[in-house]
Amino acid sequence: MEWPVVADHGLAGRESADELAKTVRESIQRLNRRIRQARPVGDLTFSQLSALTSLQLAGALTPRELADVERVQPPTMTKIVGKLEERGLVARTPHPTDGRQVILSATEQGQAVHAQFEKARNEWLASQLAALAPEDRETLAKASEILQKISRA
Repeated sequence: MEWPVVADHGLAGRESADELAKTVRESIQRLNRRIRQARPVGDLTFSQLSALTSLQLAGALTPRELADVERVQPPTMTKIVGKLEERGLVARTPHPTDGRQVILSATEQGQAVHAQFEKARNEWLASQLAALAPEDRETLAKASEILQKISRA
């Protein structure tokens, strides 16, 4: 599918939906990688931080649900959760309806560690955005709205 590109957006020629998809996806991946690198020095792995973030966002999950969200096998998640538990970042509580299961949630300490990581990431991105021209920040604000729409589709 070919789309006409509006000249006043600064784009030249025609860009296919496939080419635009590739460009947007690659840009998001690179930015995400860079944001993940902007974190306080610590010894949490990316997998541990990701699991902690998932628990922070969800509130509480069973180990199986957490493994599914993180797209890892349950034995892998068992190891990740074990390390987070050792540090006091995750707690297990009995499942309210199934005595064979437990519910995982971030502890207060886990929430504080997560907040530190989020703060570092936000500060890095804010500094990058502050260095842009106002019209570029405005363009990114519009693009963010569009990306939100796409992510909800």
